[in-house]
Amino acid sequence: MSKLTGWSSETKSDDQAATDETIVTSDALATEDVEEEISVTTEAVVEVPVKETSMNPVITSIFAADPSAHVWEDGKIYIYASHDMDPPRGCDLMDRYHVFSSEDMVNWIDEGEILSSDQVTWGRPEGGFMWAPDAAYKNGTYYFYYPHPSGSDWNGTWKVGVATSTKPASDFTDQGYIEGLGGFAMIDPCVFVDDDGRAYMYYGGGSKCQAAELNDDMMSLKTELYDMVGLEDFHEATWVFKRNGIYYLTYADNNGGANRMRYAISDHPMGPWKYQGIFLEPTGCDTTHGSVVEYKDQWYLFYHNQALSKQGNLRTLCIDYLYFNEDGTIKTVEQTRAGVKSVGPAPIPSENIVKYDAMDGEVGGGAAIEAKEEGSDDMVVNNLHVTGSFCTFANVDGFDGGRATLRIYYATGDELAKLNLKVNDTDYTLLNCLTTWGWKEYTGCAYITVVLNPGETNTITLTGGNGGINLDYITVEALNN
Repeated sequence: MSKLTGWSSETKSDDQAATDETIVTSDALATEDVEEEISVTTEAVVEVPVKETSMNPVITSIFAADPSAHVWEDGKIYIYASHDMDPPRGCDLMDRYHVFSSEDMVNWIDEGEILSSDQVTWGRPEGGFMWAPDAAYKNGTYYFYYPHPSGSDWNGTWKVGVATSTKPASDFTDQGYIEGLGGFAMIDPCVFVDDDGRAYMYYGGGSKCQAAELNDDMMSLKTELYDMVGLEDFHEATWVFKRNGIYYLTYADNNGGANRMRYAISDHPMGPWKYQGIFLEPTGCDTTHGSVVEYKDQWYLFYHNQALSKQGNLRTLCIDYLYFNEDGTIKTVEQTRAGVKSVGPAPIPSENIVKYDAMDGEVGGGAAIEAKEEGSDDMVVNNLHVTGSFCTFANVDGFDGGRATLRIYYATGDELAKLNLKVNDTDYTLLNCLTTWGWKEYTGCAYITVVLNPGETNTITLTGGNGGINLDYITVEALNN
């Protein structure tokens, strides 16, 4: 174990410029350069190159979908996303909502999990089915809205739950569900707060979209529900935003096996709506779901695809530019591999980072601690491709307790390998480890934010058996809790 005491941020050359205009498809995505390239010197100085573009998918360590993006008063942009649990079973096991934040649109911090079905006392006893969420802010409180069934008959018992916090990405507490919302296939809540402070709730599924104004408490309906009139081929995934006095309602259509995003406009948040057309073609995924946000004078579309997994129930988040014509209509979004460019300084790493080398771990199940190179004193954990192989780090420092970012540095020649992560008694399921294009190319980094106990009292176990991975070391970084 060692404390990381030095940092540098020199940009390394790569092939991102050559891929700026590459269209992302589920069959053609290459995975090189998606993760940051990080190396360590003998003085324990971690070199963090500045990313020039976000790359798509932008989040790769876990599978996440249905991005709801918001800009809050702290100047950061946040993504509230559903979590496709791996291994999946349909979409039944979706759970554990995650939040990601950024100040530059390129470097994203995993803020961690904010809610799971086992925290919802009124919810489906079998859990799961935590589908596309949204968030809002009013009078010092952050509101998190999510669909969840209240009974075992999941599709007939949907409700819209609300959790609240005084922080944008942690300490959420469930407050129950909104009376008057729910029913068969009614999912995907969206809350739009207008310039005058009035808030509106939209939701829908099964070809029906409805909306109502919310009371000031943001958790009850002020008006009755109204059908949104004028939408063509509505399926689900409502999102509402405002630009230059025009209200826009975007949604997923019913295009079989390859949903598209359509939109309509109005001069009132409750419609009636005038249909305008398709602005996002299929992403290679059977579903589509997204949000439109302006950040630092540029408009963006947040959406998901299945480019990493090739499976429609293991999706990843993407970001691309969104442009308007002079008359306010939306131009068709170009799906790229490069993603979007930075709009601010890269984040400064915390000084509270502890590094755990391979020699600090205990291995078993076929895993072995071996020299990184012949004759080298640097050690790595090999044979994590073996079913049941593992490496356990005991007495891991949790600092003062609470959220901490765990980073796993590795090499793999496989296109996509995975590690099961268990922290103390919590199973975080599988983390994705993208190819580094060689078994001795130790440039991979998978990361996730977990909850640790105070002090050197934590145990982290990485279990293999899902592709070949050579583990170099891990780091633990305290987040601002």
